[in-house]
Amino acid sequence: MNKIVGMSLIVSTFLMAETIDLGAITVVGETLSKEVKDIRGDDLKSADLADALSRNSASITMIRGSGVANDIILRGQKKDNINILMDDAKIYGGCPNRMDPTITHINADNIENVKIVEGPYDVEHFGTLSGLVVAETKTPTQEPSGDVNLGMGSYGYKKAAASASGGNEYIRALISASTEQSDQYKDGNGKTLSEQLNNAIAQHMGMATNRYRDGDLKAYEKKTFMGKVFINPVENQEIRLGYTLNRSDNVLYPSRMMDADYDDSDIYTFGYSIYDLGTYSKEINLEAYKSKVEHPMSTKERVAGATNYMTAKANTDIEGAKLKNVMSLGGGEFMYGVDMSRRNWDGVKYSTNVATGIQGASTVFIPDVDTTNEALFAQYITTIDAVKLQFGTRYDDTEVKANKKIAGSNARDKNDYDALSANVLATYKVNNNVDYFLGFGKASRVPDAKELYLGTNSLGNLDQTTNYEADAGFKTHYDNFGVNGKIFYSILKDYIYYNSSKYVNIDAVIYGAELDAYYNMSEAWTLNYGMTYLRGQKDDPIAGQNDKDLADIVPLKAIVGVTYHQAEHTLKTEMVAAKRWNNVDSDNGEQELPGYTVFNMKYNYQMTKHFDVTLGVDNIFDKTYAVSNTYSDITLLSGGGDVMLMNEPGRYAYINLHYKF
Repeated sequence: MNKIVGMSLIVSTFLMAETIDLGAITVVGETLSKEVKDIRGDDLKSADLADALSRNSASITMIRGSGVANDIILRGQKKDNINILMDDAKIYGGCPNRMDPTITHINADNIENVKIVEGPYDVEHFGTLSGLVVAETKTPTQEPSGDVNLGMGSYGYKKAAASASGGNEYIRALISASTEQSDQYKDGNGKTLSEQLNNAIAQHMGMATNRYRDGDLKAYEKKTFMGKVFINPVENQEIRLGYTLNRSDNVLYPSRMMDADYDDSDIYTFGYSIYDLGTYSKEINLEAYKSKVEHPMSTKERVAGATNYMTAKANTDIEGAKLKNVMSLGGGEFMYGVDMSRRNWDGVKYSTNVATGIQGASTVFIPDVDTTNEALFAQYITTIDAVKLQFGTRYDDTEVKANKKIAGSNARDKNDYDALSANVLATYKVNNNVDYFLGFGKASRVPDAKELYLGTNSLGNLDQTTNYEADAGFKTHYDNFGVNGKIFYSILKDYIYYNSSKYVNIDAVIYGAELDAYYNMSEAWTLNYGMTYLRGQKDDPIAGQNDKDLADIVPLKAIVGVTYHQAEHTLKTEMVAAKRWNNVDSDNGEQELPGYTVFNMKYNYQMTKHFDVTLGVDNIFDKTYAVSNTYSDITLLSGGGDVMLMNEPGRYAYINLHYKF
């Protein structure tokens, strides 16, 4: 079966190479960008943006940890190796064990579209090593408008969301709010999250005290709010104010030793733009932001916490600002600016007596770490005949300082880093239908507080990681079909990698290929296709190990969709498939995973101009499968051998009612 899946993916890639559209995904020079649109319309199952992106882009894979709040892998990279922003605001999660990854603090209901920049081709933002994901939220409209969404799904899922916008030529405002909750989903074997955990413990993955005391707990509850005000005091100026609130409660993480009591985040944004100032400025932009996250996780719902439970509470916040100017220069466009940010990450652990409510003494596990960055950046874009050229550079000066000490640690309390990033990208326009591109880039990212200070033998002296990358590809677009293809080769120097309870620097390479395409078979039928293939290896095995395979290198994956659209009716059938995951870093906790093929279907009926209904079924054939592996940089339940895997939901049916005005 696994051989059949692998062969079908390869064969379909070549058969469809001449007949395919990127639909909602466009490539820009823009050449290394993808834009995923209509997240709100597509993601009707939950507010989980990671789930939505993994189903819309073959180059993104979700890391399953719970029923919501999941993480992503992009081109074999995750965590700080990819940069995730909401508009121009940089966000970090509080949990060192990735219970609240950055992307979970961005609600899919508030998203207009998502821009994905693959590779080290972003110079405006701190820390873009191997990719950038920008979630662009809804903007206020001048005309009164709004919508209401009501959703229900399998496993007790309920959702309500609403937004309203309006204004005049001087001021526009938008508010958006949502609430949702879900019971534990069941996998293809009919096992809930709690039952998956019990099954793993029966196989000696974790102790009996890791079980839930109540097997029927809800999987999560989530509430969000977003407010925006745009002001145009004069014709060529705009002021933007924004606030986003996220409140997630009682999120279960069965494959880990604790659950999230709550995840609270608040994100504040300010923007100011001035346009058409003359020869030396087409546009000046100031963007400022502040985000803060509070994340306590505990064992209070586990058997181990029946009388005395442990809590690890982490807080993080970041504040930053970016000022840039855009001007015409030498027949091209020159953009330059300054970027600054400071992140603090702090964490303590303590126990609580259930009977008395008395907390024990706190101990430090994240030593109140400040990461302060100051940077200059510039980019120049010009066109010479049929060739479009883009040059970019960025200089970073970064200090990482621990303001507390971890008991028994001799780690240095301060590290200074500086880095010069640069890239060049050339796009050759053969004609109106065909482009070729070639790019080279270099970018760096510094270690974070967990990597420096949480390892049992860490000395707080890791080097920053530097990515040297080459990308090449093509883009074609005709009346009825289009194909985008690309290959890349990434050399990672001093790659920060987990090994035996600590992080070390290694050298490694990651390379791969991607294909996105569409084919309008008729006015009513459209075929979409996406494929990605990755391979990653260490230059040399880590000391005391033999495995050269890199972790998190997702195998060959493809998404094929057929959409029928006629009048008020839209029917989409989709196949998501992946080859067997057998190139794994077994020395660092990964295990071989079977390949899978899953079919989904969604039907939308536009009943009136203002009202539509959507019915859908995911995993139609109720398959049991897992999409993410068990790399030991995240602490998962283990009995010293295999580590607990999280299966994906089984057959999932849902309905969504949508009213707009």
